[in-house]
Amino acid sequence: MLQFQASVNITLRKGILDVQGKTVEHALNAIDFPMISNIRIGKHIELSLEAETSEQAYQIVDDACRKLIANPIIEDYVINITGK
Repeated sequence: MLQFQASVNITLRKGILDVQGKTVEHALNAIDFPMISNIRIGKHIELSLEAETSEQAYQIVDDACRKLIANPIIEDYVINITGK
């Protein structure tokens, strides 16, 4: 088995109201950053795993995202796999 590192970036799907992002945007506008807009807040997850190939590692992480890590109904995610 080979060692892999995975990073997963999770964001709310377009069209889903990002309350956290709106709150940060209003706060930044209030402290003299009116040029910043359309803030979307997400999650970044890093993990290690063992697999036989990078494709298998991707499939394992994708399965974990669909089952627990992300909410596929309201969130999109992007997986990046690298060898260790």
